[in-house]
Amino acid sequence: MKKFLVLSLTLILILSFAASCKKKAKEVPPPPPPQAQEQPKVEKVAEPAIKEPVLSEEEIFMKKTLEEINQEKPLAMIHFDYDKYDIRPDAVPVLEANASWLKKYPMVKILIEGHCDERGTEEYNLSLGEKRAKSTMDYLVSLGISADRIRIISYGKSQPLDPGHDETAWAKNRRAQFLIIGK
Repeated sequence: MKKFLVLSLTLILILSFAASCKKKAKEVPPPPPPQAQEQPKVEKVAEPAIKEPVLSEEEIFMKKTLEEINQEKPLAMIHFDYDKYDIRPDAVPVLEANASWLKKYPMVKILIEGHCDERGTEEYNLSLGEKRAKSTMDYLVSLGISADRIRIISYGKSQPLDPGHDETAWAKNRRAQFLIIGK
């Protein structure tokens, strides 16, 4: 019986070894998900949005306050020589550009301020500042700007741009500058 037991054990071992060596069926990986067929792109048709009207340059200008317009400084100042009120050659293109801008906005009214440096009496500088503003106005009128749109004032030496006491400061202070006062 011992032989039978050894033989059966051997047989069981051989069979289990053979069973474990049996080829396993290959695991097939799952097929990849089907690729979505590219759908033709349909652009979303936006519902007609309420579009703000495109404003013209003049309409934009008219919406601005006088303060906003003056902060943009659309009109450039000009400078004068010592004790003079005639228009210098370097001021001509500046005044032509200013006249062009004024023609673009024919409803605009301006104030031309005449300024002087600190030298001279207050009375003399007020008179000289007025002459500077007047000569600037006359030049703009010669370029086709209506005199009805222009006012002048002289501040003499009371409103210096540069508080210095040398020729560089004085040259900056001898000027005519523009202020938009109506539209």
